[in-house]
Amino acid sequence: MSYKNPVPTVDVIIELIHRPNRPIVLIERLNPPHGWALPGGYVDYGESLETAARREAREEIGLAVNLVEQFQVYSDPNRDARQHTIAIVFLATAEGEPQAGDDAKSLGLFELWQIPKNLCFDHDRILQDYWYYRHYGIRPRLLT
Repeated sequence: MSYKNPVPTVDVIIELIHRPNRPIVLIERLNPPHGWALPGGYVDYGESLETAARREAREEIGLAVNLVEQFQVYSDPNRDARQHTIAIVFLATAEGEPQAGDDAKSLGLFELWQIPKNLCFDHDRILQDYWYYRHYGIRPRLLT
C-alpha cells in the first residue's frame, strides 16, 4: 500500500533591516501560479527546514538571511492548487540589494500597507497574520 503525504515547503518573510520601515521582499513568480509570493519552496530530502529556508532565500533573492524565528505553519490542503503542501513560515532579516533569481520573474520591496493584491497560494493570509504579529505581538490563532 502506498500513502500520499503532504509535501513540506518553507516560506520566508524577509525584512530588509537597513531600510526605513523595514520593507519585506516579495517575488513575482516566473512559473504558474503567477503573481506575487513570499520567497520559498520545497524542502529537499535530507535537508532541515532552516537550511531550506536559507537556500530558497539565496536562490530567489540572492541574499543571505538571518532566520529570526519560526513563525507559523499553514496546512490547509487547498493552499496550493497543484498539490497538498504544508508551509513552515520563517521570519528573517537581511541587508543588501536583493536580485531576482531562480524562479523569480522580478521582485519588489513592500511596506505592509503596500502589499500587492495578486498574491499566490495563501500568502495573503500569511501576511495578514504577520502584520498583526508585527504590530501587536499576537500570534495567529490556529484554525479549528
